[in-house]
Amino acid sequence: MNILEGELRLLDHKSALARRIETHTARVGVVGIGYVGLPLAVEKAKVGFEVIGFDRNATRVKQANAGVSYIRDVPGNDLAAAVEAGRFSARAGLDGVETCDVVVICVPTPLTANRDPDISHIRSTARALAAKLRPGQLVCLESTTYPGTTQDVLLPLLSASGLQVGTDFFLAFSPERVDPGNKRYTTRNTNKVVGGVTPACLEVASAFYSQTIQSVLEVSSPAVAEMTKVFENTFRAVNIALVNEMALLCDRLGISIWEVIDAAATKPFGIMRFDPGPGVGGHCIPLDPFYLAWKAREYDFATRFIELAGETNLKMPYFVHEKVLRTLNAAGLAPSQSNVLAIGVAYKKDIEDWRESPALKVIELLERDGARVTYHDPLVPSVRTGDAIRRSVALTPEALAAADCVVVLTDHSSVDWAAVVGNARRIVDTRNATRGVADRPNVVLL
Repeated sequence: MNILEGELRLLDHKSALARRIETHTARVGVVGIGYVGLPLAVEKAKVGFEVIGFDRNATRVKQANAGVSYIRDVPGNDLAAAVEAGRFSARAGLDGVETCDVVVICVPTPLTANRDPDISHIRSTARALAAKLRPGQLVCLESTTYPGTTQDVLLPLLSASGLQVGTDFFLAFSPERVDPGNKRYTTRNTNKVVGGVTPACLEVASAFYSQTIQSVLEVSSPAVAEMTKVFENTFRAVNIALVNEMALLCDRLGISIWEVIDAAATKPFGIMRFDPGPGVGGHCIPLDPFYLAWKAREYDFATRFIELAGETNLKMPYFVHEKVLRTLNAAGLAPSQSNVLAIGVAYKKDIEDWRESPALKVIELLERDGARVTYHDPLVPSVRTGDAIRRSVALTPEALAAADCVVVLTDHSSVDWAAVVGNARRIVDTRNATRGVADRPNVVLL
């Protein structure tokens, strides 16, 4: 292929795809319709794109096709309307992905048991796509990962199709920035960062995202976009670790960390409020710093500050466990003779997501000591720990009174905290959820 032929192919594929994107006649495939993929898919369907969601989870596929939302941030009416209008459907596997003009990859990127990045889902998706890739397609990766994944891992796998990036197909990275439970910032009004492998890739990807997102920020490469994502979450992880370490110190000094934070937060500059808690959870904040640290080691660079923050946050469930034991001991109770009621297993308030939740570690540690632990979470009716399935119990006055200690691990807005304080004998409140209750002598704060 000579230079002129390549330029003609580029213009042909790019202009054809751009027209379909701008007229919303492009078919969009979203691989992975979980917390990231489903909100994206519904937003695209709402403006007229035909969207196919691909997922290995047969239950999720069935629910999506029935118009039943399993993600709190996706209104059921929006999903149902998209299904009814024929603008959204879901499929198991990747059958039909070759018919999509745009393919967005939103698959999980967990850590291994040794806290190394596991991008096996990205690799397997890329291999499957390569076998079906056709000229004129745009592939966007949204899964959180380390800098270099798009160009060093995804690109070679897709290039095995024989097609040339930037000429025959287009490839970009655009990190998801969803904040589950955030009512103010949604998929639509959260700025979108996009990095393309080539200028043509960037142009096409930006055009695609600008159809449904208010502000798109173009950066010079996928690696910059990848680093932007991990930096954002590392920033949060480091600051959470700082306030968690301050909580540990204040515990030693006999000072209320909550009073300190409230006072510090009154300064109109130079401070950003972060609250302590039982640890960090979710798919991003506990994982991203380890992704960054792992990549840094490849370049003989030690991210000691970042790794220390991760270690500090990992300590917090152990500290909460210790605080509960201290509270029981002060009452002359051994953990093996105690009933503990945990309120909340979601990793943050007002969402149903319990991935990487520190609450589960606290429960595990208490049970190791022989405590009988039950939990209540209005948004998580059941949760799997190991081979066992736990089910939420009703938060009745009787259940609260029967507990030797109530430990607050998630501060859901729907919980009647005055009733909790009024009925429980002793409470360890790791979120200061009971702060609105005037008289709380039975509460021990983090």
